[in-house]
Amino acid sequence: MSGEILDNRGRGSAGWSWPSIHPEGRKFGLIAAALSAGAAFMAWETIAWPLAFLTLGVLAFFRDPVRVTPRDDKFVISPADGLITLIQKVPPPRELCADDGSGVRGMSPEPVTRVSIFMSVFDVHINRSPIAGTIRRVVYIPGKFLNADLDKASEENERQHFLVERGDGVQIGFTQIAGLVARRIVPFVKGGDIVAVGQRVGLIRFGSRVDVYLPAGTEPKVLMGQKCVAGETILAEIGEAPMIEGIGQ
Repeated sequence: MSGEILDNRGRGSAGWSWPSIHPEGRKFGLIAAALSAGAAFMAWETIAWPLAFLTLGVLAFFRDPVRVTPRDDKFVISPADGLITLIQKVPPPRELCADDGSGVRGMSPEPVTRVSIFMSVFDVHINRSPIAGTIRRVVYIPGKFLNADLDKASEENERQHFLVERGDGVQIGFTQIAGLVARRIVPFVKGGDIVAVGQRVGLIRFGSRVDVYLPAGTEPKVLMGQKCVAGETILAEIGEAPMIEGIGQ
């Protein structure tokens, strides 16, 4: 129909549907289901029922719902589901600023606004790109497994940094941080990949945090204690990048 308003999947209607289970989690669901079925076959009901609930919990943890992402280049979209627990002015991680020998420009070391999103075990743990652009860096750092709610988790915990750059030179850094329960960070992209805003870029297993480093001079549109939805919540609005030699000219 002419003039019909469509979502970003080209549909003119909306409806609820069961979220799919990400392939990364299907093997864990199958293992838990097999153990539950084995316990039931042996008539070990006191074990079978807890394992059945564990199976449902595992499948729920790895759910991968469809998200409808706002389409505007000025928006920085939340890369994670969860609660805004910290908003601070801090220097970006040195791994995103230092010359890594690749010739790719890193972020400025000057302090910027960092928005921290804490994901509980009940949140969706698929992480998404906050802007459209090119993945310039993916840097994995081994570390501890402190409570992801702590500020020092950004520097001491196991983590994985991403740097994505728009075509006009605007850069956004964001970091997946493992927590008390999380024991593996799984990337879906690598350096040089071109991603759309809201595209899945990785996941963290079982409770964790994502830090987003906004461009200099950009103020967040979210508040402490606000609940975010990955791929949908607008964290900030950014303008055009400053003129840089070879970029934006």
